[in-house]
Amino acid sequence: MITAAVIGCGDVSAVHLDAIAALEDVELVAVCDTDPAALTTTAERCGVAGFADHRALLEAVRPDVAHVCTPHHQHAPVALDLLDAGVHVLVEKPLAHTLDEAERLVEAAERSRSRVGVCFQNRYNATAQAAREVLDSGELGPVRGATATVMWTRTPDYYRAKPWRGRWATAGGGLLINQAIHTLDLVQWLVGEVVEVQGRASTRQHLIEVEDTAEMLLTHDGGARSLVFGSLANVVHAPVTIDITAERGTLSIRGDLTITHADGRVRTVAERRSSSNGRSYWGASHEALIRDFYAQLGEDEPFWISPREATKALRVLTEVYAQSDLAEPAHAASPSRAR
Repeated sequence: MITAAVIGCGDVSAVHLDAIAALEDVELVAVCDTDPAALTTTAERCGVAGFADHRALLEAVRPDVAHVCTPHHQHAPVALDLLDAGVHVLVEKPLAHTLDEAERLVEAAERSRSRVGVCFQNRYNATAQAAREVLDSGELGPVRGATATVMWTRTPDYYRAKPWRGRWATAGGGLLINQAIHTLDLVQWLVGEVVEVQGRASTRQHLIEVEDTAEMLLTHDGGARSLVFGSLANVVHAPVTIDITAERGTLSIRGDLTITHADGRVRTVAERRSSSNGRSYWGASHEALIRDFYAQLGEDEPFWISPREATKALRVLTEVYAQSDLAEPAHAASPSRAR
């Protein structure tokens, strides 16, 4: 029996706890959170020990695997302590709230005998897996480019509920690092590594330090180009879209995947629907990723979504921040101000 702990009892911990409960050979032994109310509620619901500090958890329990579901700025420090203790680590995205912290974790993970995975669970989506298979087969020919959108909504209550959100020091950014990073990761995974970034992040609606809107032009290894646009100023959660154009056809992800060949043939791949306690737009693939991570614990090769792999999307969005006028925090002027 493999023992597991979840560190951070916020929103996303629900899907991790569901996934652990679904694994027959894994036992949840502890949870951890600095918020007494969240800790008590989760510990009592799961029937396990609760700790206010992850170091105290390590001393008392020492699980085989720990899931890091804390605010962004705590990802790297907590994961580094876990690696020092010889624990396998599964980290929620982003790997860290800054590229420097991420690179520290990459180096530590590659020195460690413990396995480290990062939750870019959308790579396990049925549509993403099918799209990758089609592109790898070469049946559509070389990829020319792609477009992607993340058009979601957030309210002031979203930021008030968790004050670490919307701040450079704790979130590391806004839309790009917290919401659109999944789509950025899929675009570079499907189309190819990004070798050039042109972009701009801005604050259009919310009175926060970080961005709520961004656009970018990405050049991929091999010459393909992608346009990516995202905003949290939409009035609803619109479906995330990814459209890829190849020489002999197109792939379009809008919930389900539509593959259109130049000769008129069309095939559709349906996406799995979520049955977990998480938000509907998180999708159904957390459990698939977590199950795969546990299944590979005894292997020598690193988990395929490793810290080094996870820095690719972080590197892209960090470059967009560098090209924007968001370097100085607390620039929350009128939301109508153009940036």
